[in-house]
Amino acid sequence: MKKTDKPIYLLLFVVAFAVNMAGINVNFFTDDPGLYAAIAKNMIYKKDILQLFTHGQDWLDKPHFPFWMAALSFKLFGISVWAYRLPALLFFLISARYTYLFARKYYDWEVSAVAVLILMTSQYVLMANTDVRAEPYLMGLIIGSIYHIAGLEERFNYKDLLLAALLTACAIMTKGIFVIVPIYGALLGQLLFKKRFVTVFSPRFIGLYLLTLLFTLPEIYALYVQFDLHPEKTVFDKQNVSGIKWFLWDSQFGRFVNTGPIARKGGDPSFYLHTLLWAFGPWCLMFYYAVYKSGRKIYNKVQLPEYYTISGGLLLLVLFSLSGFQLPFYTNIIFPLFAIVTAPYCYKQLSVRGNKFRLINQWAYIVLFTVLCFTVNLLLKPANWWLFYLDCAGFFLLITLINKQIKDLHRKAFFINCAAALFANLYLVTALYPIIASYNGQIAAAKFINQNQYADYRIYAARLENNTFQFECNKPVDYWPIKQFTSYNSNEKAVFFVTQFSLNHLINNHIPYKILGAFENYSQERILPKFINADTRPQLLDKVYLITR
Repeated sequence: MKKTDKPIYLLLFVVAFAVNMAGINVNFFTDDPGLYAAIAKNMIYKKDILQLFTHGQDWLDKPHFPFWMAALSFKLFGISVWAYRLPALLFFLISARYTYLFARKYYDWEVSAVAVLILMTSQYVLMANTDVRAEPYLMGLIIGSIYHIAGLEERFNYKDLLLAALLTACAIMTKGIFVIVPIYGALLGQLLFKKRFVTVFSPRFIGLYLLTLLFTLPEIYALYVQFDLHPEKTVFDKQNVSGIKWFLWDSQFGRFVNTGPIARKGGDPSFYLHTLLWAFGPWCLMFYYAVYKSGRKIYNKVQLPEYYTISGGLLLLVLFSLSGFQLPFYTNIIFPLFAIVTAPYCYKQLSVRGNKFRLINQWAYIVLFTVLCFTVNLLLKPANWWLFYLDCAGFFLLITLINKQIKDLHRKAFFINCAAALFANLYLVTALYPIIASYNGQIAAAKFINQNQYADYRIYAARLENNTFQFECNKPVDYWPIKQFTSYNSNEKAVFFVTQFSLNHLINNHIPYKILGAFENYSQERILPKFINADTRPQLLDKVYLITR
């Protein structure tokens, strides 16, 4: 690497940081972030950090850690969409830091820098930092755990022991026991290939397992208080539901084998192979190439610098692929591992065929990102049209600087690929996502009901899915099924948030109601081409309503 390359790396780090942070204040446009933010807000309202509630009902679907972080942020900065996203973004930055530290432990500076840029410019990472769920937390916690476990494997150190146990426990309290698969899978792969398997039974690792269990006890206790102490509660349409059993099995492993209370039909073993083409774009094909080359080296008994990343990453990818419960964002949590596996193959000299494959791959994504961005803008017709031209100007200046400073063809392609990914995603954050959020009728309805004239009204949602409405309201929102609309005491002032589907139920059954407000709404979570096209968008819109008796 030439000295002139380093400033380009640093510049791209700064730009990537800015783009990843750019969506911090965009209104929610999917349901899950609204749900998680509402649950954290309910912790503040109820002054209870042990129990999880949504729409006034007990909620058993995810562990507590992300809600504790969001509630702490709300406590410090007030309740807002940016305060909800802030702790997740901090954990994303932790993931970038640990990706660098882990890679630097086994590789040179440039591999470490490339790995961080791969992580920060991966498509679904960029998307997930606006559409925040649990994945940014898990990225930081998993790669951090593996980094400290690697340090502990080399020599006993109290810092590595405590941090490895704490980060692993927090990961478990974020998504469930299954997160030990990439963490301990990475360790087992390293020890097996290094022929030191018995080390897993050494005192230092037994201490790690016990400390991890100790640090996980807050989650066990919280579930015991809310559910196991109250067998009379109805959860998943059943009583005598154990929150601890759910946490230890049903929350994730039960989903994967479709035996839990939340299940899905079927599952495509090739789902993630093609999903990663865009989710881990623009680096997916190079990742597959890196796995192939690493696999050949292992087969030919050529030593790799480390086996943590390929072991932990591939083990969880296989588990996800065999599961019947598959969602695109699940693999985000192992993208730091994928990035480290991929990094050495993104700029170093390969075979003639390898170099040609890499250049074709890099430029295919560069062209794809650029063409898609221009096409989307042409169809979207955003009011803030100048943002697109400002984005284009920044992209042009960046690639001009890269072209001038970088002489090596493969590094140049890598840098321009990073720039293209950032160019496209900056446009998504500044233009597309705000437009989608502007058609979220739940936000408009909440602003309407937050007016002073409705201060003494009780607020209900007719469906449990209306979570952004729940979050945006200034008062608690309870659940009242639309089929029980007529049984509500008409003498008490109440407002009901209903979708068109719920309203149709009242109309078809000739049940009287009064509409207080109707709000335009895009009900899909998928960004359909018809919505992007401003001319066909009205065909996909429906309405949501605030009604009373």
